Amino acid sequence: MSRFKDAFYFTYKFATGMTSYKYLRIKDLAEEDRPREKLLEKGISSLTDAELIAILIGSGSKNESAVDLGKKILGSVSHNLNELGKLSIHDLMKMKGIGQAKAITILAALELGRRRKSSETIKKKKISSSRDVLDYFQPLLADLHYEEFWVLLLNRSNRVVNKIKISQGGISGTVIDVRLILKKAIEHETSSIILCHNHPSGNLEPSESDKNITQKLKEAGKVMDISVVDHLIISDNGYFSFADEGLLT
Repeated sequence: MSRFKDAFYFTYKFATGMTSYKYLRIKDLAEEDRPREKLLEKGISSLTDAELIAILIGSGSKNESAVDLGKKILGSVSHNLNELGKLSIHDLMKMKGIGQAKAITILAALELGRRRKSSETIKKKKISSSRDVLDYFQPLLADLHYEEFWVLLLNRSNRVVNKIKISQGGISGTVIDVRLILKKAIEHETSSIILCHNHPSGNLEPSESDKNITQKLKEAGKVMDISVVDHLIISDNGYFSFADEGLLT
């Protein structure tokens, strides 16, 4: 038997009769029936349970596509995913076309779903004041001997979506890319951002460069409906808040 990787099917030729058989893969299906393409075009929620299983197992069996095999697996448990989760590797392997690797993949996916369901949802911290921002960044920045520039990403409820280090520089400054900050904000579907960097010198007064970058981000953010809520400067001696000092009006 010869195996051709990435081919649309496997052909087996036997000496007697030169009989050929096809092992159907997802690529054998009409384009509109391919679950991977459907996921990319319409989103994962558009896929049926059988199509999701087809993506997991990757290929079908003789004269049976991966989607058809997924339907057969679901049919064996009356299309109940809870019952599917109760099957063992050996139970799955009793079905024609399901080997050990495919059985393990299915059970691993079901186990991840089970663990996700049992996991507690992490409550995102709400930012209500500059002191809340300080609590986030002081452990990261206060003792550094060089500058770092960070951005805190918030949702519409002012809860933290993520914090990202934008750049790292020397004692006297670091380079800030406005486009990079806004790109990160858009990627995380952020409604507002808070800027933060440290002054290793201990001087809390914002430099002209600090003021300029804050203004640039404020103006650029307006175009994308992303507001700059605050900009904190942190040092061993305390912190400076642009919002508290009325510099964002």
